Amino acid sequence: MKILVTGGAGFIGSNFIRMFLSKYNSYEIINLDRLTYAGNLDNLKDVENNKNYTFVKGDICNAALINKLVGQCDAIINFAAETHVDRSIIESGSFVKTDILGVHNLLEAAKKHKIQKFLQISTDEIYGSIAKGSFTEGSLLQPNSPYSASKAGADLLVRAYNKTFEVPTVITRSSNNFGPYQHPEKFIPLFITDLIEGRKVPLYGDGLNVRDWLYVIDNCDAIDLIFHEGKAGEIYNIGGDCEKKNIDVVKLMLEYLNKDETYVEYVKDRPGHDRRYSLNCAKIKKLGWRPSYKFDEALKSTINWYINNKGWWKKLKLRSKNYYKKQYGNC
Repeated sequence: MKILVTGGAGFIGSNFIRMFLSKYNSYEIINLDRLTYAGNLDNLKDVENNKNYTFVKGDICNAALINKLVGQCDAIINFAAETHVDRSIIESGSFVKTDILGVHNLLEAAKKHKIQKFLQISTDEIYGSIAKGSFTEGSLLQPNSPYSASKAGADLLVRAYNKTFEVPTVITRSSNNFGPYQHPEKFIPLFITDLIEGRKVPLYGDGLNVRDWLYVIDNCDAIDLIFHEGKAGEIYNIGGDCEKKNIDVVKLMLEYLNKDETYVEYVKDRPGHDRRYSLNCAKIKKLGWRPSYKFDEALKSTINWYINNKGWWKKLKLRSKNYYKKQYGNC
């Protein structure tokens, strides 16, 4: 089987490609990535010479390119997306373009070439915030940021192409991922790298927002299972069974890095900040999947990875700093 993996140079995509290539010798992967700020070929240095791996620089919004590549493949796994909430508040247009129009291009090509499998990688953020209980796959979509709204739009298109055109689509919606190769402007790697550099960390609001944390390798294992055993037309929640307040995650990072709470700086909350995410994952568990990594151990491992890979993240942090400086000036 030849698989087109879009957005494979990003955080989850690169971890998935590495795992998939090591596990399956009979599969070929074409990795299409535009290499925006979040796409980084350094993430896949160790597999770039693998005979079953090919990289193509390109945009899922380029319909001609997508049509050409999909015509060579049997399946599509779409990781490609603009994903950072803060950036979506600053410039939402690029999120609508990539997350909706780009997915439309992929679906049109999948329909034309009668692709065998189309796996859309989505997020729990499309459900919005929940005070009590947990979201199921049938819960109402109530996105509260331009990012989550664009991902919700993509999911609805994916569903429609299954119902109308019988494209064999499957959707995964995972909770907050963390682990190696995550861009250092996201919550956990931002705080780890700031603390490594001896800087205070900016915690939104009162720090009591709740997230369900999922180690990226567990998510990749779930995606692998759903790719092979998921039913066309279905949606699968993927959660870590690990709900924690943001402040409690910060305290663990402080402890592991030998810092105290004077390093925490509470800052003004961002607009539309969801209070709590929680997923009911009974559906995927019926397929036999469970998260394998304990949060504390995975967080320690992640911290050690960032300590040992300063060259990887320092240049990325500089680019992010220049981006936000351009948007907001000195801050």
